[in-house]
Amino acid sequence: MTETVRGTVRGMGSRANPAFAAGAILLPVLALLLAATVGTREQHTYVHVMAGVLWTGIDLFMAMVLGPVLGGLAVDARSSVFERFTPKMTFLMPSLALVTIVGGITLALRVQVFPNAQPWLALFTAFTLLPALLSIGWQFDAFRDRRWLVAFGLSLLVSVAYLGTTLPAFEMTSHVIAVALAIVTVLSVLGFGVLLPGEVKMYREMTSDDPDTEVISRIGMRNAKLAGVQGVFQLAVVASMVSLRYGGF
Repeated sequence: MTETVRGTVRGMGSRANPAFAAGAILLPVLALLLAATVGTREQHTYVHVMAGVLWTGIDLFMAMVLGPVLGGLAVDARSSVFERFTPKMTFLMPSLALVTIVGGITLALRVQVFPNAQPWLALFTAFTLLPALLSIGWQFDAFRDRRWLVAFGLSLLVSVAYLGTTLPAFEMTSHVIAVALAIVTVLSVLGFGVLLPGEVKMYREMTSDDPDTEVISRIGMRNAKLAGVQGVFQLAVVASMVSLRYGGF
């Protein structure tokens, strides 16, 4: 983990196209900020749902269409596709995931369907941040890296403080919300703790002195398969939201 984070982000942004990278992050985030602060409930719902549709649709497309197509190509051809495809996905998918998740939580609070929220959000924060960071540290052999230690230490401190101040008031929330939070926790750890680091590892391999197309291809195909796993979980979240809205499924 010797490369700088800033250098990696800048390099991936350059490969993705700087305008695309900036737009993929700024547009969804700004849309959510506006919808959640000055927009109507309907606009808030629209941003949350559209981000979720794109996130889920792209994941399912990768697993059901792109993955099988690439699986039939030679390793070098497959690697070449991932070299062009991965930098864009690195900016687009985390942005869509973040807006979907944060948009859903803030919307649930706004329409008052998330009772006793704070202890549950404290649990969600701890069970998302800490496993994701542990996964990142393991994948990059970074457990002794000062940057990882600082990030993990701060996350642990925040999680413990949040849990300590909210758990004494813990009560059961809506069963549907609890199930949705559990699924979103898995999605968050998988996305930010496995898929995103995999994309960074592919980029580093692409830009190494002697790129190994087998490594790039292997990680890319793994991510395509995991995208399908995410897609299934996302469909389960959709089912839970339908149940919440209509009182059943």
